[in-house]
Amino acid sequence: MGILRAAATYFALVFGTGFVLGAVRVPFLVPRLGQRTAELLEMPWMALAMVLAARLVVRRQLHGAGPAARAAVGGLALVLMLLAELAVGLLILHRPLQDILIDRDPVSGVVYLALLLLYALLPLLLGRGSTTTAVP
Repeated sequence: MGILRAAATYFALVFGTGFVLGAVRVPFLVPRLGQRTAELLEMPWMALAMVLAARLVVRRQLHGAGPAARAAVGGLALVLMLLAELAVGLLILHRPLQDILIDRDPVSGVVYLALLLLYALLPLLLGRGSTTTAVP
C-alpha cells in the first residue's frame, strides 16, 4: 500500500502543478506567444515541480525503500499521469484521441516525452543511496 500511496502523492503534486500552470499558459501565454513557445516556457517549471515532488515523496514516504519500490512508484505515477491527461483531453477539452496521442508540436512534443521519462525515473534516481542496510 505504501507504493500506491507514494505514487498517488507524487502524481497529485505534479498533476496539480501542471493544472495550475496550464490555467495560466492557455489563456495568457498561448495567444501571445503561440503553443510551442508557451509550452516550452512552462516545461522548466514542470521539471522543477517534478524534482521537488519526487524528492518529497522519496524522503517522506519511501525512506529506506529499495530501487524496485522507487521504480514502481515512478512507473505507477506515470500510468496515473497518462490516464489523467487522456481523461482531461477527452472529457474536459473534448479533443479527439488522435490529437491527444499523436498530434503534438515536433519540438515541444519531444521535450514533453523526455519530461515524462524523467518523471517516471525521478523517484528511482533521487533515492539512490538512501536505502538502509543493516550494519553488523
